[in-house]
Amino acid sequence: MRLLTPLAAVAVLALAAPAFAQDAAPTAPAAPAAPSKSPEEAAFEAKAEAFGQRMEAMATEMQTAAAQADKAKAKTDLDAIQARYQPDADVFVTEFQTFATAQTAASGQDASAQIAAAAEQIRSIPALARGQVEAAANAPAAAPATPQ
Repeated sequence: MRLLTPLAAVAVLALAAPAFAQDAAPTAPAAPAAPSKSPEEAAFEAKAEAFGQRMEAMATEMQTAAAQADKAKAKTDLDAIQARYQPDADVFVTEFQTFATAQTAASGQDASAQIAAAAEQIRSIPALARGQVEAAANAPAAAPATPQ
């Protein structure tokens, strides 16, 4: 099982962050190719990619821990994994807020509420991933299909 929902959110946030600085006007259908990214955008996208990879690694570790027969040990292991990866989410939240705030300040837009909401979503990724892994591990196995 891949945890696409939280990680897809990170990808969307990472790619949408530069859009905070753009006007809301729609682009023409035959618009020329977008200009190259600024060094700041490229650096943030690299950080977002690295963060996504760390969250994928966390999800894999969580899946392995949750699959244990000993549920008490699984819970203890999941607690440790979540605690180990939470600082990664916290650091990325700070980087995201810094980047997004700079982008919106340059445009004169106030997107502080949107930035704060996105930051909370990012911060909660380890807990969301854990919840998904635990739900999947505790779900009853699907009954085999009966031929008809």
